[in-house]
Amino acid sequence: MSVTSFHQAFGQKLFDALYAMSFDGLGMTRPSFSEKENEAHAMLCKIAEDHGLEIHRDWACNLFLTLPGRDRSKPVVMTGSHMDTVPSGGNYDGAAGVVAGLSVLCRWAKEGFVPERDATVIATRAEESVWFPVSYIGSRTAFDLLTEEDLQARRSDTGRTLAEHMVECGGNPQWPHTDILKPETIDCFLELHIEQGPVLPSNNAVIGVVSGICGSMRYRQGNIFGQYAHSGATPRQFRADAVVAMADLVTTLQSYWETQESEGKAFTLTFGVCHTDAQQANFSAVAGKVSFALDVRSQDTALLEAVDQHIQHVAQEVAKRHNVTIDLGERTGSAPARMDAELQSMALGLCRSLNIPAITMASGAGHDAATFANRHVPTEMLFVRNENGSHNPYEHLEMTDFAAAATVLDGVLKLRAERS
Repeated sequence: MSVTSFHQAFGQKLFDALYAMSFDGLGMTRPSFSEKENEAHAMLCKIAEDHGLEIHRDWACNLFLTLPGRDRSKPVVMTGSHMDTVPSGGNYDGAAGVVAGLSVLCRWAKEGFVPERDATVIATRAEESVWFPVSYIGSRTAFDLLTEEDLQARRSDTGRTLAEHMVECGGNPQWPHTDILKPETIDCFLELHIEQGPVLPSNNAVIGVVSGICGSMRYRQGNIFGQYAHSGATPRQFRADAVVAMADLVTTLQSYWETQESEGKAFTLTFGVCHTDAQQANFSAVAGKVSFALDVRSQDTALLEAVDQHIQHVAQEVAKRHNVTIDLGERTGSAPARMDAELQSMALGLCRSLNIPAITMASGAGHDAATFANRHVPTEMLFVRNENGSHNPYEHLEMTDFAAAATVLDGVLKLRAERS
């Protein structure tokens, strides 16, 4: 069996199994630190055990599957991603990277190949911040970067803390944490991931070799407070309409984004949540409250700060114009990350030698790889094209494309693993 055929068959089998265990009637739902996420990790462990891999879990329940190398004192080559999903998400976001990495190590083990150094697949916990308002929980816990405040963050559906869920899944959040990753013990980290966007399909490319990962600046719990009033009895000049203020905020910031983009300043600005209060709003009342969430992303830290300052200024001006109060809420976010030039070159070279169409591109979405890169670990991401975007039930990945990307991952990992 060829390398590509092995990865295609391995991938199809695991994705089918993940679908069977996580389908909720619409899409895939594996909440962070849940029984469903535990089931996915258990499946990975069984496959790893069947192929003779070492199995380890750290204090935060991140899973490490290792093929021992000839010299175990050398820095390890690592790959992987996350296994949690957004509610009713797709079958490939995160999972594709873990499945691809495990496929590589299982193929090596089956062929009797022993690398110069250890090779490890990590399945991180809680990458999807829809469940907890903290970025990159799994990879950051692996490096012991979370604070006590982070551990007290509450899951969106249960209201229970991250620490409580961690303990329930077998973790131990009590300090000190000794079971942590150290950058100097890691030779490199590679993360294969579906693109989640339209760039690769529109360029007829199968693989995107990632140059950098955008950082984010978020206001998850913004609110506009106006005054509820009768829709017929309240003239316009006497209104404090939260919906009209919300519309002004959105259109003003959209216009600002368009202007900045025309000047070559690259970022995205998204109002992903916008709603009135379902218990008080009705068709015959002026809305007294609107809640929203705002997400800004860029590879430029200074630009993120500049956009934030403008958002705050616009919020003040909109509030004055409409006689409302705008509370942006707590700001959260993550830092941008640059990928390793040598790893990019290796990946592009393999794509050329294998005749796989590839381009270099930035990642607008955040990924665990950013944590490794910002800890000064040589890091690279491989995007594989997929259809219908992501974070929805219609997310689709052709197994031939998955196999092609896994073959490139296989090659880069082997080159790094065999370095003297």
